[in-house]
Amino acid sequence: MELKNFFLEQLETEAASARKVLERVPEGRNSWKPHERSMELGYLASLVAAIPGWIATMIENDVTDLNGPGESLRTRGASTREELLALLDQGLAKSRHALKNTTEDHLLESWRLKMGERIITDGPRYIAIANGALSHLAHHRGQLTVYLRLNEAKVPAIYGPSADEWH
Repeated sequence: MELKNFFLEQLETEAASARKVLERVPEGRNSWKPHERSMELGYLASLVAAIPGWIATMIENDVTDLNGPGESLRTRGASTREELLALLDQGLAKSRHALKNTTEDHLLESWRLKMGERIITDGPRYIAIANGALSHLAHHRGQLTVYLRLNEAKVPAIYGPSADEWH
């Protein structure tokens, strides 16, 4: 199987799970956080909504500077559930398009993430997509499910049963 087809399948699976979680984010609680050092609920939900779009940035750019202008991986906040889902859908559309139009050779080439002059990561683009987007999404989506539980929202089944959906 080609890498791009593998990533398209993974993107669809992970985005469907992200959608189920985002649909349960309680509105009006964006500034809530479980600990002073934790992310706010609204920012975390926006991050989960935005990450699927990162794949397009990784494919379309050889270097992404978090401090630079233009397309970035910096998360913009979404205030409502509707905005979260729109952000997810926009990123999905961009990443689907980028994956369908890339080549295997391009996925093997280097991609670099930096913050100004500081290099955060530099390696094959396919590793960045696997770790920096898809695994990163699963990590933050998992955090978000804990936030849901702590806010008395129902947690959806993702990789297996949920106490709220399966008895």
